[in-house]
Amino acid sequence: MNRSALWLLWAGFIVYVVFLAPPLHLEATIKLLVNILTLQWTQVNPVILSLFSLVGIWLLIYSSLLFFDGRMQSIRFYPFAIASIASGVIGLIPYLALRESNQSFSGEKDKFLNFLDSRFFAYSLTVTTLGLFIYAFIFGNWDGFIDQFMQDKFIHGMSLAFCLFYLLFPTSILDDDITRRNWNKQQMGQLYLFIALAPLFGPLAYLCLRPKVVASQFVDEL
Repeated sequence: MNRSALWLLWAGFIVYVVFLAPPLHLEATIKLLVNILTLQWTQVNPVILSLFSLVGIWLLIYSSLLFFDGRMQSIRFYPFAIASIASGVIGLIPYLALRESNQSFSGEKDKFLNFLDSRFFAYSLTVTTLGLFIYAFIFGNWDGFIDQFMQDKFIHGMSLAFCLFYLLFPTSILDDDITRRNWNKQQMGQLYLFIALAPLFGPLAYLCLRPKVVASQFVDEL
């Protein structure tokens, strides 16, 4: 997806959410967020709680690629990561539109990058995601979620943002990360299609299986 398409998608999503999506019920939205952030989860529909949490999982998946990518860009990823915590995909798309394709990494991995590169991080996200799906499907009120999706701007926008995270993942950021790790995309075969096309679990499988960026790959910038 080229830069123009990304900017159009970003602007179109904002315009849709602001002007065309269902109305915002501010009091209900604030109450929902307070219940989630203060761990009063019994007051929240498990489907909505899981969806809210899965948007966070998406941000962590992107972070595990883009903090490496941002090291080699003229812009760093962390301001966009902070913006994404508050605005989701709206904060992420500008970075995707501004970055240059890059398949290298130089310098030392700090503790944060080592953590993002670890199997513990990947497996933890995968187990958490499985738990959230099971929780939503067993205990969730799906009719209630559908009603809120149709009537509430926050739930509507969050649901669409979840879908956009999925659609944006198999872009150049995935291919660049594969090459950065000396993994041959052609040899991956069907695995690459699963990673690129399977919603959420494809990217999680990639984090679990991808080779680490190892010290022998580092090239001193000087």
